[in-house]
Amino acid sequence: MSLILELAQALQSSALGVALAESAYAFPLIEAIHLIGLSVSVGLIFLIDLRLVGVILKKVPIPDLLHQLRGLVIGGFVVIFISGFLLFWSEAATVIVSPAFPVKFLFIAIAGVNALYFELRLARQPPVLENHAVLPANIRYAGLASLFSWGAVIIAGRLIPYLP
Repeated sequence: MSLILELAQALQSSALGVALAESAYAFPLIEAIHLIGLSVSVGLIFLIDLRLVGVILKKVPIPDLLHQLRGLVIGGFVVIFISGFLLFWSEAATVIVSPAFPVKFLFIAIAGVNALYFELRLARQPPVLENHAVLPANIRYAGLASLFSWGAVIIAGRLIPYLP
């Protein structure tokens, strides 16, 4: 057995892991919180991305949209991270062997790099972003990459329990 699988088994077999997995209320409640956090953060990211691509809210300046939604997106990610870690803790040895698990984290990394590139490079171009006309191609591509990568994260996450 690999070291990672042994660590996952130890985590799952811990008192908290067993308590979470065997509780009639804890696991479903944490999973519900995880899905609510996901719908808030990724849902708002999709809204922003659709604006970047030029599909919706064409008259709303992107800096205004980012300013109003950034706190909710970050708050949603905090909820996702904490609840996701607790869900992983309760079934680590089962989840770690699913081929969808590393794929999910690969796409989380891609989405994170794309978000950092957008925040540190593209979003610092206020005159371009405040223009209500068609945005430059690199900004539209960042929106498309985000839509694709977060969509892939969700699909891979849903596949985890179904793939051996």
